[in-house]
Amino acid sequence: MGNLVAIVGRPNVGKSTLFNRLTQSRKAIVSDTAGTTRDRQYGKCSWSGREFSVVDTGGWVVKSDDIFEDAIRKQVVVATEEADLVLFVVDVETGLTDWDEDVALILRRTKLPVILVANKVDNSSEYYQASEFYKLGLGDPQCISAATGGGTGDLLDLILTKLNTDVEEDVEDDIPRFAVVGRPNAGKSSLINALIGEDRNIVTDIAGTTRDSIYTRYDKFGFDFYLVDTAGIRRKNKVTEDLEFYSVMRSIRSIENSDVCILMIDATRGIEAQDMNIFQLIQKNNKSLVVVVNKWDLVEDKTQKVIDTFEAAIRNRMAPFVDFPIIFSSAVTKQRIFKILETAKQVYQNRKVRIGTTKLNEVLLPLIEAFPPPSIKGKYIKIKYVAQIPNTQIPSFVFYANLPQYVKEPYKRFLENKIREHWSLHGCPINVFIRQK
Repeated sequence: MGNLVAIVGRPNVGKSTLFNRLTQSRKAIVSDTAGTTRDRQYGKCSWSGREFSVVDTGGWVVKSDDIFEDAIRKQVVVATEEADLVLFVVDVETGLTDWDEDVALILRRTKLPVILVANKVDNSSEYYQASEFYKLGLGDPQCISAATGGGTGDLLDLILTKLNTDVEEDVEDDIPRFAVVGRPNAGKSSLINALIGEDRNIVTDIAGTTRDSIYTRYDKFGFDFYLVDTAGIRRKNKVTEDLEFYSVMRSIRSIENSDVCILMIDATRGIEAQDMNIFQLIQKNNKSLVVVVNKWDLVEDKTQKVIDTFEAAIRNRMAPFVDFPIIFSSAVTKQRIFKILETAKQVYQNRKVRIGTTKLNEVLLPLIEAFPPPSIKGKYIKIKYVAQIPNTQIPSFVFYANLPQYVKEPYKRFLENKIREHWSLHGCPINVFIRQK
C-alpha cells in the first residue's frame, strides 16, 4: 500500500526544490512539451529501503492574484483529504506571514501528521530565526536547505517514523486488481455500479486501513478480480474549483495499488489535458492500460469512420505508447461493459507473458541484422543476443551489445515495436535494456 506525502506552502518557499531533492529528479529531465508540464508534480522517493510518493501541490495553482491564495487554500484542503502526511514548507528568509497562519489553522484541524519544514536555513544564525514558527502550533520546525540538501536526511528519517507501515490489506496476491480512473464525470461510478449492480452481496468489501481505500472483490460471470478504490465512495468536499488537482490526487492511490488501469474518457468531450495527466501517472507507475470511451450511447454518428478517427486521436495523443485496447461503451445502457472486463483480464495476463530465449533470438536477431542501430562516430554497434529477464513486474528484455551507451531512444522503440509485433503484449508496458555483453 503506497503512502502519499503532500508538500504544501505558499509560492517561492522552495516546494519544488524540496520535491526535486526528495524524488532526486532534476529540472533538466522534465520536458516542457504540453501535457508533461504537470508531470513534475508527482514522483517517488525511496529512503532506507522504503518508498513513498510525493506530490508537490505548487504546480497546480491558478495564476491570478485575487483568487490565488484562495486556490492554494483549497489545495491544502484537498491535500489533507487525500494524503497520509503533509509537509508544510515555510521560508526562514521572509519569516512568518498571515498566510502561513491561515494554512496552519487548516492543518491543525486535520487529524493528519504534519511536519513543519523551515526552508532556506543555510547557516547557524538562521536556525534561531526558525524559532518564530513555533507560533504556528505545529510542533518543532525541521530546519533544512532544500537547495543544498542540508537537513534533508533528518527530514526523511522523520517522515518515515510518521508514515504508517502496517498498511497491509488482506488481499490475495494472485488475483488481478483493476482501477477505474479518469476525470470527474467521465462515468467511473456508473461503470462500477453497472458492474456491481444490485447484486452487491456477491461483492465483498475489504475496507482498507488507509482511509477507505477499498478493494471490492468481484467474482461472478466467470470473472474474479478486485476493483480498487472506487471513485464515488468518498465525500466530495465542495471541491468544484480545482477539479483537476483533485482528480489527480485521487487517482494516484488507485493507480499505484492496481495492476490494470481502466481509463475512462468521455465520448462527448474527447481526450483532454486532464486525461493526459492521468495517463502519465499510469505510465509512470508502469501499469497496464485499457482505454474506455464511455457515453457512446450519446454519440449520434457511430459509423466506423468516426470510431477510427476517435481511436487515431487517442493513440496520437498518447504516443509513443500506442499498443493498448480502446473500447467504446456505455455504462448506462451496459453496452460492452463485459468486454471491458474481458479485455482488462487479457491485458493483465499479457504482463505474465514469458518468451523463450531461443525464440526471441530466432525472431529478433535477423531483424536487427537487417536494421542495425545507426553507427556513431564511425563505430558500429552490434547486438549479439537477447533475453527476457525473469520475475519482473512488467515484461523486460535485455539486449547485449558491444557499445550499449550508443543505442539511443528511437532504436529502443524500434526494438520494442518488433517485440510487440511478434508477441501479444497488448496494453502492457515493457522495458527494453541494452547492456554490455
